Amino acid sequence: MINFKFYGHSCFSLNTGNETILVDPFFTDNPQTNINPLDVDCQYILISHAHFDHLGDAPAIAQKTNAMLIAIPEVLKLCKGAKNIHPMNIGGSAALPFGSVRMTAAIHSSGVAGGLACGFVIRFKEGPTVYYSGDTALFSDMQIIGTKEKIDYAILPIGDNFTMGNEDAARAAQMLRAHNVIPIHYNTWPAIKQDPNIFRQIAESLAAVKVHIVNPGDSLELTK
Repeated sequence: MINFKFYGHSCFSLNTGNETILVDPFFTDNPQTNINPLDVDCQYILISHAHFDHLGDAPAIAQKTNAMLIAIPEVLKLCKGAKNIHPMNIGGSAALPFGSVRMTAAIHSSGVAGGLACGFVIRFKEGPTVYYSGDTALFSDMQIIGTKEKIDYAILPIGDNFTMGNEDAARAAQMLRAHNVIPIHYNTWPAIKQDPNIFRQIAESLAAVKVHIVNPGDSLELTK
């Protein structure tokens, strides 16, 4: 069983009981959390791209915890002072003590010259397979990701304006063949205001999927 902890926007952690994987650690200036980033402990940090609301506090947390930073090489160059880094690129996989990480494409700007936005498929040896799309538009290769990966949980943005909105994210859930979906990246600011219950209604009518709405600060146990 994996504990999903949501810090608001696109920041969350996955805890195995032995390791914590922190994803897109946007704490400072995140209106959905009041957590001090230096109070956060983790062993791995995944960064989907270099926009401020995703790169966030990764360099500071990595320096304090010596967590392994996993990201596109151009993004890692922004993490000054971090010693424990693992560069990856789209399509590549890496075996790690908890399981594996595969980096997937995302259709979005990257926030750094020469970089690419990405998503991650996170496989746990003793648990579910989790797909985090990162900030992205709907794209047809999501169907390939879903066929290849057998996704238990898909974590998808629904905010529109900068990413998919409710309808496209629901279509993504269908294409991914995900058993469960957690919507994120909404209601942080007026530009991405959305009602997640509308997303749930659309997604659950399109596909055999269960939508879990997790409020900032709350957790969800993920099972295979």
